Amino acid sequence: MELVAFAGSDKENWGQIKGLINHGEWDKIIIVKNRESGDFNEEKCDVVEVNSNEKIIELKKDIMEKLKNKISGELEVSLSLASGNGKEHMALISALLSIPVGIRLVVFTKNGIEYIN
Repeated sequence: MELVAFAGSDKENWGQIKGLINHGEWDKIIIVKNRESGDFNEEKCDVVEVNSNEKIIELKKDIMEKLKNKISGELEVSLSLASGNGKEHMALISALLSIPVGIRLVVFTKNGIEYIN
């Protein structure tokens, strides 16, 4: 399964994403990142930068355009929303569902990787 995660300006939450990256067995990892949030350096990841200052509809369209050729025909992806804000999360969820691809929310806990839906 592929992992898609949003990396926002709240860098203190990036550890959650890095836990998923380092402890999961992913076919592919795609990080959607607010371009103003700094560097998210992980060799295993395909990083997509977006301008989170755009209006939500434009942000959704931008994310969808950048992701539609990166998701390799999966029926669903694992999705981490541990970082970012509501607007960024709404745009990402809407973009994924419009591609279309299903989503399974995933978190990294003391018990390892867990799905919450």
